[in-house]
Amino acid sequence: MNDIRKTAVIIGASRTLGLGLADEYLRRGWDVIGTVRGSRRTGLHDLAETSEGRLTIESLEMTDPEQISALRDRLSQRTLDLLFVNAAITRGDLPIGEVPTDMFTEVMITNALSPMRVVETLGPLVAPTGTIGIMSSDQGSIALNTEGGQDLYRASKSALNQLMRSYAARDAENTRTLLLMDPGWVRTELGGAEAELSVEESVPGVVETMERHEGKRGLRFLDYEGNVVPW
Repeated sequence: MNDIRKTAVIIGASRTLGLGLADEYLRRGWDVIGTVRGSRRTGLHDLAETSEGRLTIESLEMTDPEQISALRDRLSQRTLDLLFVNAAITRGDLPIGEVPTDMFTEVMITNALSPMRVVETLGPLVAPTGTIGIMSSDQGSIALNTEGGQDLYRASKSALNQLMRSYAARDAENTRTLLLMDPGWVRTELGGAEAELSVEESVPGVVETMERHEGKRGLRFLDYEGNVVPW
């Protein structure tokens, strides 16, 4: 029997989609390192208690570059098979002209800049045949924006996609799989109560899609069913 288990780092794993991803990878026999903000108890702590030591919890405020660097140092002796960044906020549905500057800055830092800082800092720990993924959204697709609304959130996800594309283009020799994942419209704080999918319906598809693309170098923008999402 092969006792070598794969290792996934899930950034933002305390609840909803991130917690669901941690649970799904544990079910599939992986070791999981999940991050939470602050020191309060979360659903990830409950999951860790039943994981037989296969789930490790790290504290990370993703918007703090020093904390990202410190996490890299703590993980420096590990080789990761998957780095997945799941973190985003929204601040309501305002026309862009009504968005306060501090709100614009907060959402862009959280949804676009900080995930890429994580990728840039922790990416070298991922095995050459491993996967780097980020939770994006079809709302980041410029081609699919035919109805408007959610201006700031859409813009932040479009910026994230563009930055990830720049990251991929900058290092054409990178052999890792790079994925921007759209989980579908999920019932979370971001998705709202009227969303079509539960976390339990979305997450297995996200994981299946990523596993099907293991070892396929280059960047793809895909949804939880494996369909290509237009840029």
